[in-house]
Amino acid sequence: TRLFKPGAYYKEASIGRVVVKKEERKYGFGHELMQFSTNAIESLFETRIIKIGAQKYLKSFYETHGFNQIGEEYLEDGIIHIYMIKN
Repeated sequence: TRLFKPGAYYKEASIGRVVVKKEERKYGFGHELMQFSTNAIESLFETRIIKIGAQKYLKSFYETHGFNQIGEEYLEDGIIHIYMIKN
């Protein structure tokens, strides 16, 4: 992942480019990576508010980490995305 402090990308802190190799996803590394990333943001930037731009098909994945959709869908690089926030 990439971590962004508040104001660097959005007004809120953000996580970008969450990537786990397809054949490794069955091991739950994505969940571990998100937990580590949210903990790191809380520690480094002293905030619990995190905004992401997520591919829509991953909405339920991010919801398991406390993110909720805000706003409407948008198209980025030919893929439907949604904004999500964690408070």
